[in-house]
Amino acid sequence: MKAHEGRDGARGPGSRREGALYVEILIRAPLERVWELTQDPQLHPRWDGRFSRIVPTRLRDNGAQEFRYELSLGFHTITGTGVSLGERHGAHGQRTSALAFDTDDRLSPLGRGRGYWRYIPTDEGVRFITGYDYAPGWGALGRVLDPLLTRRLVWWLTAWSFDRLRLWAEDGTQPERFSGLRALRPGGPRAHRCAKRPPQRGRTIMGDAPASLAEVTR
Repeated sequence: MKAHEGRDGARGPGSRREGALYVEILIRAPLERVWELTQDPQLHPRWDGRFSRIVPTRLRDNGAQEFRYELSLGFHTITGTGVSLGERHGAHGQRTSALAFDTDDRLSPLGRGRGYWRYIPTDEGVRFITGYDYAPGWGALGRVLDPLLTRRLVWWLTAWSFDRLRLWAEDGTQPERFSGLRALRPGGPRAHRCAKRPPQRGRTIMGDAPASLAEVTR
């Protein structure tokens, strides 16, 4: 996969028109537990509303994992492919995971994209962060709808999923308890518990991506 810029794909690091999404949540659980729930392809789709199924397909020489993903909409299942690369040995105990994804599905509101996760251990728990960007699907209509509607819904779904992950990691609350019509039940995940902007200034969201992102977007 290759990283694209401008109209052909997600905007590159440092773009002044960056519209990349940022989500951050504090998870009061051990780093190893958060890593397990996010890196295991069997566990990941259980809390992340952006996926129904993730199937590993090939392991690259550099350790990057290629996979196939699905998102069931009931009337249609969106399919696509991706590659991810996790790194455990960052400074101060930090970990990262880089991702690139793509789809030929015409019903997908997201086209080619790229992003990352950061795991930052603190005295209170793990700051779990994502930054990602993508090219809109649906052609010209998608490019019009994306800043007005799609990108806002994608941010909400990501943030809601992060809080569902938090409940699982902290309290052992099974993600399936908050699915379908039960998604908004009292005591359940809430997107507003997540930050939507990075605390530091002077760097773009994608400009703060780990170096490993270049490995998966080649």
